[in-house]
Amino acid sequence: MPNVYDFTALSLSGEEVALQRYEGLVLLIVNTASKCGFTPQYQGLEALHREYATRGFAVLGFPCNQFGGQEPGEAKEIAEFCKSNYDVSFPMFAKIDVNGANAHPLYQHLKRAKSGLLGSAIKWNFTKFLVDREGRVIARHAPTARPEGLKQAIEAQL
Repeated sequence: MPNVYDFTALSLSGEEVALQRYEGLVLLIVNTASKCGFTPQYQGLEALHREYATRGFAVLGFPCNQFGGQEPGEAKEIAEFCKSNYDVSFPMFAKIDVNGANAHPLYQHLKRAKSGLLGSAIKWNFTKFLVDREGRVIARHAPTARPEGLKQAIEAQL
């Protein structure tokens, strides 16, 4: 079975990024949106990223416009929004689909690895996948799970 390091994704700046770049880190992979009721979670995600980065942790953000059209912007707008409103320093990737025929291969893998309570489909923005240092998906957290509430799970992997 593949792990997350077997995939690539475009960064917000358009660079092809091999996720192998993050090998050995604990990751929190999140589908994000700029105009969602959960958008303030960017603050908590950034706090986690900063708190645990030196211990081998990173948040990876994947903007998605599949839920209520809540990420309508282009890459430059998304980057500016994240920086100016939440001082996001964690890696952000190009806008992707997380469900359907055009779902990004990484998200196809994440959903196969950890299904949600109501099936494998992502139900909304800010669904979070915790990945261990070997690239295995170990937990899936609902959009309502606040980033600061994931500290114990993250620390267990660090």
